[in-house]
Amino acid sequence: MIHKKVYNAQTIKTEKGTVIIEGPVLTHKLESYKFHEDLTAFRPAFQQQQALIDISKLPEARIILARLDDLIVGYVTYLHPDPLERWSEGNMNNLIELGAIEVIPDFRGCSVGKTMLKVSMMDEFMENYIIITTEYYWHWDLKGTGLNVWDYRKVMEKMMNAGGLEWMATDDPEICSHPANCLMVRIGKQVDQSSIQQFDRLRFQNRFMY
Repeated sequence: MIHKKVYNAQTIKTEKGTVIIEGPVLTHKLESYKFHEDLTAFRPAFQQQQALIDISKLPEARIILARLDDLIVGYVTYLHPDPLERWSEGNMNNLIELGAIEVIPDFRGCSVGKTMLKVSMMDEFMENYIIITTEYYWHWDLKGTGLNVWDYRKVMEKMMNAGGLEWMATDDPEICSHPANCLMVRIGKQVDQSSIQQFDRLRFQNRFMY
């Protein structure tokens, strides 16, 4: 499967300036922009930018950015699931994971996250993929937002819904370890039935729960 990518962009006007949402972006673009110091949800900002640069070199990878001029204030990544996760066990070339989404505090509540997801799906080739995201409460900025796990879960679900991802059940132990964790999925219109069935076998590996 050749991973085709078509660049798209939109703008959002905010009180702090016009934010450009664009992608998938190429490696040289990522290297030319600055990374906001508050993008630290997963690792220090400098290390996170380097991680995105490394991800961008993968054939299937897609990175959508939110930027203020040349300053990156948010991003979304898509790539094949981690080899250590159950979702990689089927070696499905048409299964990609929304691996990370982050927006700096100053631009939360401005629909930046939702717009990044919408721009992601503007490329018709996304209809060839099963897209998943695994949401774990321990990755959420509960302290910074002041939300409890259930309110944050509602915010995350609403944002993912903007990209067409919907909740799906699974018996994955890590997801099942806390009721706020969840699996969200978008099945593209061009995905064949055999791939959907293969994905269902990944979702439920305990036959008594299927």
